[in-house]
Amino acid sequence: MAMDLQMADPGRPDPDGYLFGRGPAWFALIMTVALMMVDYIDRQVIVSLFPHLKQAWGLSDKQLGSLVSAVSITVAVGAMPIALWADRHSRVKSIFLMAMLWSLACISCMFTRSYGQLLAARAVVGAGEAGYGSVGSALIASHFPARMRGTLMAVFFSVGSLGSVLGVMLGGVIASHWGWQAAFGVVGVPGLALSLLYIFVRDYRTVQLTPRLDRATQTPASMARAIAAALARSPTMLWVSLGGSAQVVVLSTVWAWLPSYLNRAQGLAPAQAAINAALVVLCGAAGAVLTGALVDRAGRRRQRGKLLVLALLCLLSMAVLIPAFAAPGRALSHHQQLAWIAAGGLLMTCSTGPVVAIVIDVIHPGIRATGSAVLAFFLNLFGLAAGPFIAGMLSDAWTLPRAMAAMPAFSILAALCFLVAARSYEADVQRIRDQVQAEEAAGACNTSLRGQTP
Repeated sequence: MAMDLQMADPGRPDPDGYLFGRGPAWFALIMTVALMMVDYIDRQVIVSLFPHLKQAWGLSDKQLGSLVSAVSITVAVGAMPIALWADRHSRVKSIFLMAMLWSLACISCMFTRSYGQLLAARAVVGAGEAGYGSVGSALIASHFPARMRGTLMAVFFSVGSLGSVLGVMLGGVIASHWGWQAAFGVVGVPGLALSLLYIFVRDYRTVQLTPRLDRATQTPASMARAIAAALARSPTMLWVSLGGSAQVVVLSTVWAWLPSYLNRAQGLAPAQAAINAALVVLCGAAGAVLTGALVDRAGRRRQRGKLLVLALLCLLSMAVLIPAFAAPGRALSHHQQLAWIAAGGLLMTCSTGPVVAIVIDVIHPGIRATGSAVLAFFLNLFGLAAGPFIAGMLSDAWTLPRAMAAMPAFSILAALCFLVAARSYEADVQRIRDQVQAEEAAGACNTSLRGQTP
């Protein structure tokens, strides 16, 4: 018989119902998803500008990769403090401030005049985006029924793929007509408008913590110690964070370097290469939703089935991508090779939504955004930052086609981590559920005792 391991939310009468109703929930989802799209437009616009920057400033591939990695590094560093503040104060206000900062920073990139200035501006973009994924996912998860969590997380994070599509495509087209500087200005404006509308989203009540958890979330240092202890208590969270990061290495490499690969290996013009690469990223967006639903279905009978299917999907993505990039030009036509890469792109986003939902399942509701920020730290520092930089180094040493053929091997590491996590997932979810129920029972008992006190 299937085990019901959905985690309860304290103060919420029906975990399978909407927190404030359907209307506020769907408005929160639409606004959060829209900002997620803008987030990735501003983040990914630079990858289609690599050929222009290489020509204008003579940058190496390692330097170009660093312009992508800089954003992910500052996201990783800033995610935990921002999520800590959001968990204890306001999710909506933190998202408003984040969107304003990253949008203004993106616009400032158009005024840079050197590699150092552009690298600094891109780092500020990441500082603004830090914590957005974790805080936004916690807000959505709290508005909607628990049974919809995995699919909604897949939708939320798959929109990052759509934003990347638009960022890559707009960057290439705008740069070909008005120069690469103009691309940053055009894509930075929508975030300012959406941030003003976001203040109308309803925030969920800040969860009252036990004294132990309250002390643990007072400062970033105490939070870091608490997170280390949480990772020690929850092997699922640790292994899923590592596995998700390894798979994101593959995803970030393809997203960052595919326009340049098509430009150099296939001889496409930068604008045409950007459009072709955007189609592959679009397949990744669709793949994230499809594989997210598949993973949810795999966990209906046994929760650990989610992780087993994730491991299989990672290996399938590698099996498609390595021969797609390794095939010599005469073995496959441009369209045939692009079709193989697109098929791999559809599979490589398989972990995007499920890893977030799994981590949310094994974290206390009172620090849900902070727990998601731990995952974001891993994914950004060891995934999104590592992928483009490692690929750039390999490209300088081996050439870009060889680097692109080697990087999908990281999916083997991802699959192994997910298989290890499957061994502890159900026990960790049950432990959190028992803890929440015990705290609610203790709270109800204290309330009853206070009511009896004359």
